[in-house]
Amino acid sequence: MNRETTSLKKEEITRKWYVVDATNKTFGRLASDVAVYLMGKEKPSWTPNQDCGDYIVVINCEKVKFTSPHKLFNKKYYNVSGYNGGMRVRTLKEMLEKYPEELFERAVWGMLPKGRLGRQMAKKLFVYKGSEHKHTAQNPQPLEFSNLGGNK
Repeated sequence: MNRETTSLKKEEITRKWYVVDATNKTFGRLASDVAVYLMGKEKPSWTPNQDCGDYIVVINCEKVKFTSPHKLFNKKYYNVSGYNGGMRVRTLKEMLEKYPEELFERAVWGMLPKGRLGRQMAKKLFVYKGSEHKHTAQNPQPLEFSNLGGNK
């Protein structure tokens, strides 16, 4: 029997564009599914040392829902500038109201591999507040995830 494992070459990778509507979707589950598509793990030709993933455009990122109302006030996001007293603390509620794009990008980045490959994958994520985006020329296909609940 021939049991050779074949790896995908950079020239053989095909990428698609998808648009995901985040309205009434559970935040963490949506972020993990988006991370899987950015890595390309849903494809049968996935190769761990190549960026096989697709481009994802997320719209209405400010309309996601959370499983617990306490998370809005108890979960904190930290930024440290490197200077004394340079730590900034924001709650989830503040991040969702003022910086929903950054909130979603941070969640997805936490689920991607760290290093050069992960940074390359993260560049294929585009997050927008509201339903308008500037990637209509790429003709993104709508993408629905089955495990999210919400509106279908």
